[in-house]
Amino acid sequence: MVDKIKIGALISGGGTNLQAIIDSCETGKIDGEMVFVGSDNPDAKGLQRGVKHGIPTFVVDYGHIIRQYRENPDSVSLPADFDLEYLVEKQGFFSPETNPEKVNAFLHTRAVAEAALLEAMRPYPFDLLVLAGFMRNLTPYLIDRINTVPGKPIVMNIHPALLPSFPGVDGYGDTYRYGCKIGGCTVHFIDYGEDSGPIIGQRAFEIQPGDSLDTIKANGLKQEWILYPECIQLFAEGRLSTEQQNFTTDSGQEVKRTLTIIAPPA
Repeated sequence: MVDKIKIGALISGGGTNLQAIIDSCETGKIDGEMVFVGSDNPDAKGLQRGVKHGIPTFVVDYGHIIRQYRENPDSVSLPADFDLEYLVEKQGFFSPETNPEKVNAFLHTRAVAEAALLEAMRPYPFDLLVLAGFMRNLTPYLIDRINTVPGKPIVMNIHPALLPSFPGVDGYGDTYRYGCKIGGCTVHFIDYGEDSGPIIGQRAFEIQPGDSLDTIKANGLKQEWILYPECIQLFAEGRLSTEQQNFTTDSGQEVKRTLTIIAPPA
């Protein structure tokens, strides 16, 4: 009997990648079982995928928290361990020139929402958290409370572009508008930036003359549904870790990077 990892998922929409993961668990392509499906969106249709397969679901309504904060910041209860200075220093979404009020509002509302997420996940211990179309950036508040073993991150994301090109919310749209001849998708571990974590795997496809944005999205999704289960299975086999490496550019600049190391099969 193969030991199965416990997998939690966060979604915001229809959950097609979630379905690919559920199916792969049920058919044995992934040595894992889904233990919860959570969402920031009460109307996320993907929640019904969890219900259909008997997987516990929950919602933390980010939109409500953000609206409440905008109307009256004092009405939002921050978690007791909230440390704004630490989060500002660690986050990688905003430059030092960004309006501090914008940064503070973002970190305050996300900490409230992420504390609620952590509480909602508490009854369902997991080995891996997968973001399957979760349209919210995670902050150091949540990441540091989940990634507790150095070199062994356990939060994974899929992005609709060949990173580091086109981070952000519209990877396929950016690929299309830039006129790329190759599109693709990337699975990576989460870090403190936007789609900047160490890459686990990528798949690419040719963009033909006359392809529309809808065509690119459809072709990309087909690759996503293959790639994400493959990368999760590598995790289930205990073959993934991360490692910091330093190198020097031709101009003499010292650069640090974090790489995903994929061990050979046992």
